[in-house]
Amino acid sequence: MVTKDTLFRPTKSETKADSTTRIARGIIDAQATARQAKTARLHAARAERDASEAARKAANPPKRKKTSTRARIT
Repeated sequence: MVTKDTLFRPTKSETKADSTTRIARGIIDAQATARQAKTARLHAARAERDASEAARKAANPPKRKKTSTRARIT
């Protein structure tokens, strides 16, 4: 049976190109995975920080400013 692989043998340069492509895609995939993990970690840290700030603000409501006790002269 004649197939693409048996009819056309890849040349040495095509084989090197395929190898380079495979390695490059592996590196790119690894970088993308690392970037997604970092993004998820930062998102979780941001959510935790926002939750702690909200709890701190709820525990310590802002103080009211004192108004001036001096009478206005008209």
